[in-house]
Amino acid sequence: MKQDIILAGVGGQGILTIATIIGTAAIQRGWYLKQAEVHGMSQRGGDVQSHFRLSDTPIHSDLIALGKADMILSVEPMEALRYMPYLDENGWLIANKTPFINIPNYPDVEAIYAEIRKIRNHILIDADALAKEVKASRGMNIVMLGSAISHLGFSVEEIEQAIKTIFARKGEAIVEANLRALRAGIENDK
Repeated sequence: MKQDIILAGVGGQGILTIATIIGTAAIQRGWYLKQAEVHGMSQRGGDVQSHFRLSDTPIHSDLIALGKADMILSVEPMEALRYMPYLDENGWLIANKTPFINIPNYPDVEAIYAEIRKIRNHILIDADALAKEVKASRGMNIVMLGSAISHLGFSVEEIEQAIKTIFARKGEAIVEANLRALRAGIENDK
């Protein structure tokens, strides 16, 4: 089994945290992984994307070819559009509705949503609102991970264990907030 995932967003939105959680679950399972990150700027607001490849057999390249991604998981809607050429025709595009408007000519949000909705396999959610609703306001990225979980090939228990492992040093309250955010995303995918 393999999974080729493009993680996309802007700096400060938690893309690398998503990668760490999925990577931890993969390692705990005994899988191989390769990751290539690109940071558009070294500060909040710059484009951030990661090619994330997982497999139960050795992986030779850390980059995903155009048209070969099984999933684009984007925490920002315009960034989802930027990477659509990588998506396999049967792949999933999972995007947050909340824009991070960091340029003066940011496109019309409804037009962005319309493009996302053209993809047969898509999920478009307001992860920011869901995170606030479950009192995990900084957990938008984890809500997004929850909304993607049924398409990742990992069980809920594997991802929950990875969250516990990663956030344990920050205390039980942070672990619990992230688990609430994950569950909010999972519930939204049903």
